[in-house]
Amino acid sequence: MCGIVGIYGTTPVNQGLYDALTVLQHRGQDAAGIVTLKDGKMFLRKANGLVKDVFHTRHMRRLQGNIGVGHVRYPTAGCASSAEAQPLYVNSPYGIVLAHNGNLTNQDDLKKALYETDKRHINTSSDSEVLLNIFAHELQNCADEPLSPEAIFTAVTNVYKRCRGGYVAVAMINDHGMICFRDPHGIRPVVFGKREINGKTEYMFASESVALDALEFQLVRDVLPGEVIYIDAQGELHTKRCVTVDNPAPCIFEYVYLARPDSLMDDISVYRARLRMGEKLADKILRIWPDHDIDVVIPIPDTSTTSAMELALKLNVKLRHGFVKNRYIGRTFIMPGQQMRKKSVKQKLNAIDLEFKDKNVLLVDDSVVRGTTSQQIVDMAREAGAKKVYFASAAPAVRFPNVYGIDMPSAHELIAHGRTDKEVEKLIGADRLIYQDLDDLVETCREGNPQITQFDTSVFDGNYITGDIDEDYLQALDNKRNDLAKSAKVIDVNEDEDESEPADDMIMELHNVGGA
Repeated sequence: MCGIVGIYGTTPVNQGLYDALTVLQHRGQDAAGIVTLKDGKMFLRKANGLVKDVFHTRHMRRLQGNIGVGHVRYPTAGCASSAEAQPLYVNSPYGIVLAHNGNLTNQDDLKKALYETDKRHINTSSDSEVLLNIFAHELQNCADEPLSPEAIFTAVTNVYKRCRGGYVAVAMINDHGMICFRDPHGIRPVVFGKREINGKTEYMFASESVALDALEFQLVRDVLPGEVIYIDAQGELHTKRCVTVDNPAPCIFEYVYLARPDSLMDDISVYRARLRMGEKLADKILRIWPDHDIDVVIPIPDTSTTSAMELALKLNVKLRHGFVKNRYIGRTFIMPGQQMRKKSVKQKLNAIDLEFKDKNVLLVDDSVVRGTTSQQIVDMAREAGAKKVYFASAAPAVRFPNVYGIDMPSAHELIAHGRTDKEVEKLIGADRLIYQDLDDLVETCREGNPQITQFDTSVFDGNYITGDIDEDYLQALDNKRNDLAKSAKVIDVNEDEDESEPADDMIMELHNVGGA
């Protein structure tokens, strides 16, 4: 999960890109970067850290131009190296900068082909660099003069033929414009919008519609699965759906956890989907446990709050905010390494004893992934005086790793993998555990847009819709994602990098703006 943004404007875009990345900060807290373009020169600033820490006034002043792309990153394979901070750059053809969200499931084969056939060198372990070089190679093969929209469409069509997985990208081609494309299955989200400034049209691409809202761009629509949108050097918009597949499948976990509630994705309100999740979960509780003794419903902030509100309303039980959240701690789900994640829970949440003492409490969370956080929160509720602690998840049991760009743990680190619901219930220490049913979860999202007939639900059912995931792939993924591998990578990075300005000289072809 990362956040991407691209703005094709008529006025300087540095502040707009910064503001958009701030709005998308929840999608990645590991690194941030912006590249702008002016008079054939590209200006870069990227480094590890939050948006507010990466970009200072001196950097913003040097990010010149009316066109630019930005990125917030978290490491899908656990590597926190600034060498993989985005956007990424390649100088041929033309000079291309690309920001990417997702994961290529065949990146190892692509790396080999890039070296042996395309004669291109990959300098990092990032599949984003692979995607950039695949696109650059295909564009070079079909480029014409002047560069035509059809050449762009042909190049990306060939990218689609070669690249598998879930991905979206926004790219800037020096002196030729901006391009955005989305994988044929539409797994990862991206929207585009426009606004009129002094009689001229500006365009914007972003992972979520809230970024458009923040900059007062009008949401036009989602980029369609397999679609390419190209804005040429004259600001003309060109679109083509280069590949179509039967029944595209957006990632359902975006609606459960990843996206902000005020976003629209594939014409579905995330907020309303989460309300329906709470309603469906309440229906299940009333069906399987009609004589429940729940005194109070307490959401685990923040993602589950929307679902918990509707659940409490339908159960006719009081909703209370029994946990106070420290707003200055990052999202524990996307922290690299279990020790950091475990340590952060107590720092992130504090219980209000008054809401727990002598009550039967139903805690509501968006999902249960590792279970370690859930276990600690159940313990906190008991320490605060709860008589009984029940636990409800707005999502089904997460039993399988994600391979399309979400850094979920390896399979054996998922608490529900290979275990029954009762076993998970015992492990987290709850008196009762209730999961959402998968069919109900799908219905909560489909109700927002009935034209979507299926979603990527692979983390719940192990059905990987790209059809190329086998046990060997999952084992290799496990080796990259397990906590031991992550810890080793973080140690290596900290020992080898200059942390003062970690990424300013990363791309020598660009005009860097990281100096003092």
